[in-house]
Amino acid sequence: MRVAVTGGRGLLGRAVVAAAAACGHRVVSIDVRPVYPAPTGSVASASVTELTADVTSYEQLRRAADGCDALVQLAGRPGPRPWPAHEVHNLNVVASYNALCAATELGIERICIASSINAIGAAFSRRPRYDYFPVDESHPTYNEDPYSLSKWICEAQADSVSRRNTNLTIGSLRFHRLVPDRANAVDALTRHRTAANRDLWGYTTLEAATRACLAVLEAAWKGHEVFFIVAPRVALDEQTAQLCAEFYPDVPLRRALAGNEGLFCCTKAAEMLGWEHDRMGDGIT
Repeated sequence: MRVAVTGGRGLLGRAVVAAAAACGHRVVSIDVRPVYPAPTGSVASASVTELTADVTSYEQLRRAADGCDALVQLAGRPGPRPWPAHEVHNLNVVASYNALCAATELGIERICIASSINAIGAAFSRRPRYDYFPVDESHPTYNEDPYSLSKWICEAQADSVSRRNTNLTIGSLRFHRLVPDRANAVDALTRHRTAANRDLWGYTTLEAATRACLAVLEAAWKGHEVFFIVAPRVALDEQTAQLCAEFYPDVPLRRALAGNEGLFCCTKAAEMLGWEHDRMGDGIT
């Protein structure tokens, strides 16, 4: 499969490009940043084409993705700061719509879109609102900042495009704080325990996020689906039920919480993508 990856020189983009190439795919890495040659003899040098293109330019993106069988849209601003609000919103929304439309025009039927848990309103809200725990994909949005709004709109774009083009498989992946490993998340969130309550002490490792992106490209279903892609445990060595009682005493629990079980439900990703965050049985303590 020939896979286009926008934002291919970003944090997650580099990981997805490398993993796709290692799986035997030919990869077209698309980014507005300059190209740096891969080391001679590396997997990337043999199977990855590096292109410089601005995803907010429809024609540039269309030319870069021409001839590909799948597209992973990772380009955009990863949060609301330090950029101006209009830049965050406009870049993310335009990049996503260009990717969806270019893919459709080029006959690309498999599309992965990087979304965020903030699509429902979380870390960047003045006072996050949750209707129940654990949170699943049916939870309504209460977004109020430009980044979260842009991610919600990108998901709505995918809904719209898939309704008109029923041959498409589109997966919007709601990632959390991307970290290299659990230890990194534990260290950061333990030091900022109270502030981290806004996005429920969650995280996603780069390796797990990368596998989710590739899983969308192999999925058997048609249409647009949204998935939470989050670790199964909070990044604190505390009982989750106690955290809920302390920070969200009025939010109902839909079921009992075991140990430090995470507050984002990823059952849908397990059932439809065959994805689990921890492949080696990293259990709930």
